[in-house]
Amino acid sequence: MKAAQDRQKSYADLRRSEIEFYVGDKLRDYISDLSHVMEIENIELHEQLTYEEVPKEILDIKVRKTRNGEVALVKILWSNHKVEEATWEKEASMREKYPHLFH
Repeated sequence: MKAAQDRQKSYADLRRSEIEFYVGDKLRDYISDLSHVMEIENIELHEQLTYEEVPKEILDIKVRKTRNGEVALVKILWSNHKVEEATWEKEASMREKYPHLFH
């Protein structure tokens, strides 16, 4: 068991060093370009330095079958997030919290 753990650890260390070398190598070759600068979106912060995630729209709807029945899901696009970061949420809880999304 100990030998297997040691092999696993040495493999992980080897992979980590390969990744660090690759990233370091790429950063060294990077040429600065002003078109690579990203725009920062304005996010309204509360006094406690927090912000509220608000759903913007429903992107998709599906029904997932489980052992005990079916669960309706909706894919939600959240404020301050991109489409790639949308999440699947239970339709019932979203209807309860945000009825305005379902017209």
